[in-house]
Amino acid sequence: MAKDRQQDEDYVTPIRRLLAGIAVLVLVAIFLVWRIDSPRVERFRSHVIDRVMPGMDWAMAPVTGAVKLVRDFQSYARIHDQNQELRRELQQMKAWKEAALQLEQENARLLDLNNVRLDPQLTYVTGVVMADSGSPYRQSVLLNIGVRDGIVDGWAAMDGIGLVGRISGVGSEVSRVILLTDTSSRLPVSIQPSGQDGMVMGNNTAAPPVDFIENPDLVRPGDRVVSSGDGDVFPAGLLVGHVAQDASGRLRVRLAADYERLEFLRVLRSRGTEALHEPGGLITPPPPPLQGPGIAGPVALPEASDITAPGLAEGAQDG
Repeated sequence: MAKDRQQDEDYVTPIRRLLAGIAVLVLVAIFLVWRIDSPRVERFRSHVIDRVMPGMDWAMAPVTGAVKLVRDFQSYARIHDQNQELRRELQQMKAWKEAALQLEQENARLLDLNNVRLDPQLTYVTGVVMADSGSPYRQSVLLNIGVRDGIVDGWAAMDGIGLVGRISGVGSEVSRVILLTDTSSRLPVSIQPSGQDGMVMGNNTAAPPVDFIENPDLVRPGDRVVSSGDGDVFPAGLLVGHVAQDASGRLRVRLAADYERLEFLRVLRSRGTEALHEPGGLITPPPPPLQGPGIAGPVALPEASDITAPGLAEGAQDG
């Protein structure tokens, strides 16, 4: 019995080796045939694929179904996560809405108590964003308003929420707006509530960095960023965005304007601020020129050093 088992084992081992060798040879042959670059071999490969693949659909059906099932499950999981996130954002928006209504009412009461006079010259012209026809700037849009609408080069443009850019180039019926994200854009800003001044530097990204901050330790992520009005580039107090911090620790600005949906822009009519060239210009206005029937033109008033009292003059002569 032991001898028969040994003979059976000696008979099975060569068959296994033979089958393994045949399998290796077949695989090597398939590899060589698949790698040969010849028109005849290519036709042979196409003929084999046409013969074999239609008959393998039944074998690939379970795999295809399993892949679809996994993808559907992943899609449902993503939809569930997005639904939960939207619910959380809705709750936050309701809280922000209530806070905004309270602040609006408080602001209205304070304005009424203080009898605040808003700048009547800071009006705006609304334009429609057109397709950009191409320019040397990488981040710009075109508006359907121009010189005929009173647009002046350098005016600020907003989307109703935050600052978008400035007018750079005005035509008769079209004007170009350079966005804050463009590399040529530089905007002086003020960071609230710390009051730190800085400069937003465009770099063709959605979150441009803010540099030249005097004391960055006083700035926190989430702080409000508004235009400072320095250099008379933009009016002061225009919302730019909020401070954010990237992975490297650099301070950036998360812009308040929705650059993905720029449909209408407001161009602010900025007349600039009154320039004071003399120290007393803010205290008293210059005296008006004297005019009358016998006066041909303006008469200059005598200076204080040229005026002497009669009593003082006689005393000086007696002395």
